[in-house]
Amino acid sequence: MRIGRIKVAERVENSDKLIKLIVDLGGEDRQIIAGIGKVYEPAALAGKEIAVVVNLEPRTLMGLQSQGMLLAATDADDSPVILTVEKDVKPGTKIR
Repeated sequence: MRIGRIKVAERVENSDKLIKLIVDLGGEDRQIIAGIGKVYEPAALAGKEIAVVVNLEPRTLMGLQSQGMLLAATDADDSPVILTVEKDVKPGTKIR
């Protein structure tokens, strides 16, 4: 797992749930497709530092390749809550 900084976030066409993220992992950008679109607006995600699982095989969702997975918890309403960091951390930093 590593810290990634969201560079770009946009809705996946024909989906109310999926958001396509381009995440900087410290010299490497990865595309992640995340099912957070009912709770998060893409414009609010750019610049956020998030926890990312990077050692997964790529998967295809709605024709788009996802090259990792962001970590999230769920709140009392069972809605996703993205795990972020409290201080500025360099993209690519390993999570221990």
